[in-house]
Amino acid sequence: MSKDYVAEFRGDLEEFYEMTKKFYQKEINVAQYKKISGGFGSYAQRGGTASMLRLRLAGGEIRKEQLLFIADSVEKYQISLTHFSTCQTVQLHNLSEAQVCELVKEAFDHGIITRGGGGDYPRNVMCSPLSGVQQEEYFDVLPYAKEAADYLLGFIKTVKLPRKLKVCFSNSKENITHATFRDLGFVATERGTFDVYSAGGLGREPKMGVLTATDVAPSKILYYIKAMIETFVTYGNYENRGKSRTRFMQDTLGTDGYKKAFQEKLEKILEEEYLDINPFIPQITKQGDGSIIKHPRVIPQKQEGLYAVFYHPIGGSPKPTFFRKLYHTLLPMKEAIVRLSPDESLYVINLTASEAKKVLAFTEDGSQTLFETSVSCIGAAICQIGARNSQGLLEACVKRVRKENFADGVLPQIHISGCPSSCSAHQIASLGFRGGVKQTPDGPRPAFAVFEHGCELQGEEAFGKELGVMLEDDIPEFLVTLGKEISSRNMTYHQFVSEHKERFLEIVQRYL
Repeated sequence: MSKDYVAEFRGDLEEFYEMTKKFYQKEINVAQYKKISGGFGSYAQRGGTASMLRLRLAGGEIRKEQLLFIADSVEKYQISLTHFSTCQTVQLHNLSEAQVCELVKEAFDHGIITRGGGGDYPRNVMCSPLSGVQQEEYFDVLPYAKEAADYLLGFIKTVKLPRKLKVCFSNSKENITHATFRDLGFVATERGTFDVYSAGGLGREPKMGVLTATDVAPSKILYYIKAMIETFVTYGNYENRGKSRTRFMQDTLGTDGYKKAFQEKLEKILEEEYLDINPFIPQITKQGDGSIIKHPRVIPQKQEGLYAVFYHPIGGSPKPTFFRKLYHTLLPMKEAIVRLSPDESLYVINLTASEAKKVLAFTEDGSQTLFETSVSCIGAAICQIGARNSQGLLEACVKRVRKENFADGVLPQIHISGCPSSCSAHQIASLGFRGGVKQTPDGPRPAFAVFEHGCELQGEEAFGKELGVMLEDDIPEFLVTLGKEISSRNMTYHQFVSEHKERFLEIVQRYL
């Protein structure tokens, strides 16, 4: 960091300690506590008897010393639930009052700032997880994401935003960070520049981002971040929280009006400030060991002889003991780095073939098929605003589907959100579910709205169409019925819905 934000924010912790004490002594309620605790990356869990803490990790990167801190913390506090969030962070759950207060302080001591991990602040900056090593990327965008993360920390104590602001970087058309439809997205181009999209977002009334600028020199990104913040502060809705995200500026200003307002802010900043950057671009010096490895979870890097290993714990929640095993395995491996992905997966990069084999060996408990990489938010068992237990549904679906032994690809990666907030990004899934309630002759029952044909790929972006509401108990069997139909045709899910859309809809309707 160019500035010591750890020292700057450390003094704020006293407020967090005081409000946490008041909350657990029931002097303030959940809503009052949330206004303060969210700004420190912590929220009370459902029921108000435990807390969670979200670690801010720029670009989703975890270096060995940070990994050691997480492993030590899990053991020291006997943490029973850990989760990879869809914003590329690690969440620690089921914490007591004393534990969450100690962990915030200790995270700061290890250079991990939780400030702005929640609340109405710039959130964790996201980045393509394989940036710098992916074979077909346009260029390494992670150094710029880190500069952006550092710069955004400076606004936490100086600017009051209407609500949260999510900034992300994409290195290829995979668009895994959803840079073309987030609050602010920097999209790498084949020309070594960024196209800039803004005022997009998922959730209620989702919107694609507005193409605000093209061919922006990477050294100029901070001007666009400052322009986004000033535009949001000037035109964002401070009165109605439901309309306080950047995407609603497209409604109030119109798309063209929003773009004009953004450009006016940008021109003034370009005239009055100097915000150019020249980040250090790390070079990977490691060499392969002369051997080759092929495995479904191993990805060859653009650095010849080096590999990345993919790991997706079911539901994005690894066993707490995972972090110690990962640390011990990676400790002797030169330049090995962990990267979290927005789909709750993890990559270990810069491995030789023999090292990749070792990482594969202790990550065998993860997903074995595309379907098992399905994404779920933490769900109503933990989340205060969640409507349904999305993690419980995913667990039930995986358990049921495994009995059928479908071929990989027969069922897609599904996305399950416990409420309309779309934390799992169900709206851009090929098959997504959103928690709710269905009225039946026996009264209201837990249910999920079904979405189909969403897409995140750059140039093919689409929000899924809502097909209706399905009872939660019926969803595992719906997936099995669908899988049997697709298997009988010797197809993948994507082939089936493309060539036999009417049959797909018939199966869906059977369960609505």
